[in-house]
Amino acid sequence: MDKKLRINELVKEINEHSYNYYTLDNPTISDADWDKLLDELVSLEKETGYILPNSPTQNVGATILKGFKKVKHSQKLYSLDKCNTEEELRSWLQNISSKFKVDQFSVEVKYDGLRIVALYENGELIQASTRGNGIVGEDVTAQVKMINSFPKVINYKKHVIVMGEAMMRNSVLEAYNRQADEPLKNARNAAAGAIRNLDLSVVKDRNLNAYMYDILEIEEPEIVDTQEKVHDFIINNGFDYWDIFALCDVNATVEKIKEIDNIKNDLDICIDGAVIKVNDIESREAIGYTNKFPKWAIAYKFEAQEKTSKVRDIVWQVGRTGRLTPIAEIDPVELAGAEVKRATLNNYGDIKRKDVKINSTVFIRRSNEVIPEILSVAQHFEDSIDVVKPTHCPYCNAELVEDGANLFCPNKDNCISRLSQQLIHFCSRNAMDIEGIRSKIVEQLIDELDVNSPVDLYYLTKEELLTLDNFKDTKSNNILDSIEASKDCDFANFIYALGIENVGQKTSFELAKNYNSLEELMNANIDELMQIEDVGQVVAESIYDYFKNDHNVNMVNALISAGVNIKYPKPIEESAFTGKTVVITGSFTEYSRNELTDLLQSKGAKVSSAVSKNTDFVIAGENAGSKYDKAVSLGIKILDIEELNNLLKS
Repeated sequence: MDKKLRINELVKEINEHSYNYYTLDNPTISDADWDKLLDELVSLEKETGYILPNSPTQNVGATILKGFKKVKHSQKLYSLDKCNTEEELRSWLQNISSKFKVDQFSVEVKYDGLRIVALYENGELIQASTRGNGIVGEDVTAQVKMINSFPKVINYKKHVIVMGEAMMRNSVLEAYNRQADEPLKNARNAAAGAIRNLDLSVVKDRNLNAYMYDILEIEEPEIVDTQEKVHDFIINNGFDYWDIFALCDVNATVEKIKEIDNIKNDLDICIDGAVIKVNDIESREAIGYTNKFPKWAIAYKFEAQEKTSKVRDIVWQVGRTGRLTPIAEIDPVELAGAEVKRATLNNYGDIKRKDVKINSTVFIRRSNEVIPEILSVAQHFEDSIDVVKPTHCPYCNAELVEDGANLFCPNKDNCISRLSQQLIHFCSRNAMDIEGIRSKIVEQLIDELDVNSPVDLYYLTKEELLTLDNFKDTKSNNILDSIEASKDCDFANFIYALGIENVGQKTSFELAKNYNSLEELMNANIDELMQIEDVGQVVAESIYDYFKNDHNVNMVNALISAGVNIKYPKPIEESAFTGKTVVITGSFTEYSRNELTDLLQSKGAKVSSAVSKNTDFVIAGENAGSKYDKAVSLGIKILDIEELNNLLKS
């Protein structure tokens, strides 16, 4: 294809997607796919020198909506240049370091929200605006004032303009969508759709946060002459901030990026990378700007966790509780390092709320190794067709039972899919941890050896296993050894292995911590169960109902008779940490983070992730970051490793 013709096509396509994303807050393509198109355009423009006046490489941002007052920014709001590989990042860092004699960089998360700019005079919020096109934005002062955590008054009593991102936390989005008639597509969309909405109740209902990270203007620039001091200013004036901030040299910057990449899926906010800046503000002026980017900052973009694909079919999976889960078969896409061909939805109600149809394109997200999830519809087409609600179990043909948004197979004893999923869950690593028994082997055990309960696993013989295809001495012995080893199990693992509906690993741990024996748990009533942390009415009823079912009780007793030996937690020891809230920051040579957390919990401590006025101790290791600084500012007791060990011994 002619390269200029391809540039024309790309400009038109990218601008259409950008309009949907920025102006209508209704994305029709994933960020990763948008970046791919833009990268192709940038490459062709460099190669040909042919640049259209409306090329997205020449402008960034959103069209101004009617109904909002226009706000001209006091200075141009730049975008950030980006890199995607360690090699590109090192090259940028080393170039800046050698050319400008810079040896310190700040590293923060790159928020995936809606940029907002807030002007304060005499300590009072005067105006808030969106980024818009970088020169003119929209006045959203009234909307921002509806964000409960956003400070309307700050400690600094002179002129200052701060910048950040309006965000909806992932947990808030999930809670909102559980109750919403029309679920929100994603956290970024939820925040943008609220802030750029003339109905203020929309902002209030969505319970947003705004995480600030920069100062555009300040009457006393000397007090914020580094990014570190900017970060401190943000904290000290009561703005929301995410507790990931570090000052690094070239090598440490690369390692910090890797660390953030490893934990990004565990955060309660959407980030799509990290931002690296020259720490010293004066040095930035010497480094300068391009037409679009500051040369002294760069965004490292993580591998995409979200993409678009087309739904080709919906198949139904029956879980261990009988609940049917719809699985979408999609056009293969590369996502988070793997080829993805299937994506999940919660239930039939989820299909209807998200308006998912066969032959429509959808947004999908993959987190860790979990099967990707369909977030929302990107686009319908003329050949898009509705998903038909099933009436009978696809495995045993039992007539399905409808309960709210869910469909259930009621056949507890003879549905092959329910039994298969129950056995797979029972053998999983965080349950009984029986190695070697996975889905294909489970099918063999059910079909050929009449295994119809987890109890039957403990009565398998080598002679029986050797009759199965692809089973030899070694494989049979390994599985039998793993089954035997599983008999000695922790109480929490045993509870989780039972597969009680609504009871996950965390709840299993809390139950094991609060009950001295299996018998006590089995006899607990609903009111008693609800006294346990994170156990509400629904979970308590699930536990109570499980142990009031004769079939379940008989299975539990049969497992004990088969030799399962439950190891109960040691009683919590009275110590200096009993009932105290503790925060861990930095790294330690003697303990991993998990080991230290477990140790402190065994001493009666509550380990928290954030420092607040309610924190009793901060345990500080090497390279302790902003949590250490906040503890100092709040006057909280800080313990080094030696002081910690002394207290543990005492």
